[in-house]
Amino acid sequence: MRALVYHGPGKKSWDEVPDPKIIDPTDIIVKVDTTTICGTDLHILKGDVPAVTDGRILGHEGVGTVTEVGDAVSTVAVGDRVIISCISACGSCSYCHQGLYAHCLAEEGASGIGWIFGHLIDGTQAEYVRVPFADNSVYKVPEGVSDEAAVMLSDILPTGFEIGVRYGRVKPGDVVAVIGAGPVGLAAMMTAGLYGAARIIAVDLDDNRLDQAKGFGATDSVNSGDADWVEKVMGMTDGLGVDVAIEAVGIPATFEACTKIVRPGGTIANVGVHGKGVELPLDEMWIKDIAITMGLVSTSTTSMLLKLVAQHKLAAENFATHRFTFDQMLEAYDTFSKAAESKALKVVISG
Repeated sequence: MRALVYHGPGKKSWDEVPDPKIIDPTDIIVKVDTTTICGTDLHILKGDVPAVTDGRILGHEGVGTVTEVGDAVSTVAVGDRVIISCISACGSCSYCHQGLYAHCLAEEGASGIGWIFGHLIDGTQAEYVRVPFADNSVYKVPEGVSDEAAVMLSDILPTGFEIGVRYGRVKPGDVVAVIGAGPVGLAAMMTAGLYGAARIIAVDLDDNRLDQAKGFGATDSVNSGDADWVEKVMGMTDGLGVDVAIEAVGIPATFEACTKIVRPGGTIANVGVHGKGVELPLDEMWIKDIAITMGLVSTSTTSMLLKLVAQHKLAAENFATHRFTFDQMLEAYDTFSKAAESKALKVVISG
């Protein structure tokens, strides 16, 4: 089969590689019909995730058709159309019992890490993929849900909702600012309304992204390149600051931006994947009673979000802006990595 293979920082290729095979009885093999590229893949290519080694097939998002099942698999069958979750879960360890699938203790890749696709085992940017713990790690796609909508449930929608909205403790009437109007930030905006946010402020340097944010639930937008951007946000909150500031980029400047606009008693929810440390001004923040949350998505809300997508309550397909075939994988990476020029949100790659 063909797959996108990582060869060290800055190096990747679309290669001929061996087909995956069933290893454990809980495995399935899925023919990948649709996949996409995540900002985390770009972090990997920068060398920010040293656990990813030369030869690894990248990708942790996908929708496909089951072609083979292990002897212990009971919930899916050959021919089923499924969403491949970015997080794998054995379903039986102590963390899985808590719904904290991100820290699954099963020894597939590494104990205590649920994100294994394109990280610790071969991923989904390939024509076929082996999926461990299939009974707990894939979701059947309902009739009427397109591949373009379904693939957004592999990662970005549950990530934006769980780590941004739920961890951020958004509640009815809150003013929420999302720093970074990329796909995950837009997913947080789209789902903040589920918890009753009264005002959702998109903050970004890119005016195009800010314009797009209005279609994903943002009520207001502020360009953080403006010298008075903090004052503009504070002016939308009676000078108090936002109830929840969601960091959705993963660089020190955007985390610092959150600390400037959150009100006393508010929450900073860090969603972005950081490649280096961030300075934390505890000497200024402790007296403001600020809560800081962070984490890796557990995808414990995927089933609920899938129901909303199936009932057209969440327009997940709107994230798809560019479309490619598998043979155009490298072109898709180029388009996604130059999002400021291409105006790409999520690139959809289909076989």
